[in-house]
Amino acid sequence: MSLVVQKYGGSSVADAESVKRVARRIVDTRKQGHDVCVVVSAMGDTTDDLIELAEKVSPLPPARELDMLLTAGERISMAVVAMAIAALGQEARSFTGSQAGVITDGVHGKARIIDVTPGRIRAALDEGHIAIVAGFQGVSQDTKDITTLGRGGSDTTAVALAAALEADVCEIYTDVDGIFTADPRIVPSAQQIARITSEEMLEMAASGAKVLHLRCVEYARRFNLPVHVRSSFSHREGTWVTDQPVEGAVVEQPIISGVAHDRSEAKITVVGVPDKPGKAAEIFQVVAAAEINLDMIVQNVSAAVSGLTDISFTLPKTDGQTAMNALNRAQEQIGFESLRYDDQIGKVSLIGAGMRSHPGVSAQMFAALAEAGINIEMISTSEIRLSLVTRAERLDDAVRAIHTAFGLDSADGEAVVYGGTGR
Repeated sequence: MSLVVQKYGGSSVADAESVKRVARRIVDTRKQGHDVCVVVSAMGDTTDDLIELAEKVSPLPPARELDMLLTAGERISMAVVAMAIAALGQEARSFTGSQAGVITDGVHGKARIIDVTPGRIRAALDEGHIAIVAGFQGVSQDTKDITTLGRGGSDTTAVALAAALEADVCEIYTDVDGIFTADPRIVPSAQQIARITSEEMLEMAASGAKVLHLRCVEYARRFNLPVHVRSSFSHREGTWVTDQPVEGAVVEQPIISGVAHDRSEAKITVVGVPDKPGKAAEIFQVVAAAEINLDMIVQNVSAAVSGLTDISFTLPKTDGQTAMNALNRAQEQIGFESLRYDDQIGKVSLIGAGMRSHPGVSAQMFAALAEAGINIEMISTSEIRLSLVTRAERLDDAVRAIHTAFGLDSADGEAVVYGGTGR
């Protein structure tokens, strides 16, 4: 007997029929002799609907109360899934995040897990029950308030519980058949990946691939936990995210694992920065003090006559106005001339561990974009990733051009997208 943790996203439990289908899958796993702990997201678009409700009631909802509201979505899911399992003749118990022992810091809206103490979950499993846990939520260690983990937090809940319970595998069920070489909504000819390393998956998640949440992959890698990404709408094998050999998986490492894209970033250019030691540090200290994470950073060569340079960086669109306000307040202190804000950009990234030992990848990528008439605005690299910023309206074209240039298109027909969000 093994312990399996399963996570079902919002599209997998979107309505009553979907809940019944998920319940049958859970019961089938239990009948195979496994202990089963299940983490669920809110049904369909429930979280978006609750946010919209809060904004209608208050222009700036208190963070504590917004967390109390949003966690209701997962509590509905956990209860109805438990009911559906009971209707199939199996015992199930539902637990909120706090009841499941998910302990977090006190940052509302984007709390981080500090510890998991799943005593009640373990007791339920030992008694032969199926445990159903509300994802995306926990309880603050200090204030004992309910907290949420941020979008995609149910993935992180599932992996954290799997690690704490010492589960054999964490299965993430979504509305596609696994992880693909590109988003099949943009590239219908994208190929499913049978196995991908945690290092490559980290880069893909950080570069915009939404099938797995970044923090979930980080957590799984830290605890050496295999993650199996599958569709709740089919019984296909899916994708293994693991650094361990998987039986039946292809051993040879491909040069390129996939192409990811991101529409959620904006670009700020600080114009006319004095080219003196410490000025860049002052700019980024201001941004850091506003608790904003940056992605790409580019500094131009300074003009010989003026001794001034421009510094550009990308950041989440949601933090754009905060960053602009913070920098404007520091303009006199830093001494730059002006700021430019651009939220009509898109990022495309090429990821693959095989890039380490294969020169010419960047040249091939640039050539593909040039042939498609796509201009490059910024470039960023890591050991296994090459990212470029281009105009938002050309982003889909860029993804398709790169995917084709590296021979990633499948000859087996179009990939199936069963739901609509990929989560």
